[in-house]
Amino acid sequence: MTSIGEYIRQQREQAGKSVRQLAEAAGISNPYLSQIERGLRKPSAEILQQVAKGLRVSAEALYVQAGILEDRDGDSGVRSALMTDPHLTERQKQVLVEIYESFRREAQPSETTAEVIAITRESPDESRGEPPADDFPAGQAE
Repeated sequence: MTSIGEYIRQQREQAGKSVRQLAEAAGISNPYLSQIERGLRKPSAEILQQVAKGLRVSAEALYVQAGILEDRDGDSGVRSALMTDPHLTERQKQVLVEIYESFRREAQPSETTAEVIAITRESPDESRGEPPADDFPAGQAE
């Protein structure tokens, strides 16, 4: 795992921005950003949010990388992998994360769906408290 400063430098270079350009876009001083990238300073959550805006990446990605926020349950590192891929533009990364999150939302069954599945798994006899019926009519063997 890379440090937050290294991660910010990678993202800045991928975005084709100089330290000065990112510092200006983020509203922080050029020397301060340089110190963050070199690991001499640890940025606050507020500074990370400003840097994320300057890089046009999600603040969440920077928070996770900085250890301020844990990766979401079930993420399996997909968001982090997308955000650190050097072959994708920042816009492509954001679109892929949005698509990934929409698929995850669709894949999560609602409570109603889970209840229907549970009820369907019970046989009609079990739902009335009766023992399950034999699978074969009397006199037929398997």
